[in-house]
Amino acid sequence: MFGFGPMELILILVIVIVLFGAKRLPAIGEGLAKGIRSFRTNMNDESKASTPKADEKERQIH
Repeated sequence: MFGFGPMELILILVIVIVLFGAKRLPAIGEGLAKGIRSFRTNMNDESKASTPKADEKERQIH
């Protein structure tokens, strides 16, 4: 995983806990998960919108 060993991951976790505090970590994780979920749904919507049939209809209109 990007060349990170267990010690590096533990160090990153400790730094995050010190910066944000243990009480805010669940809220940060929830916000991050919502952002990723929103990104995925928007990417799926874009790929559905750019199907060949949709592109063909646009060309006929213009």
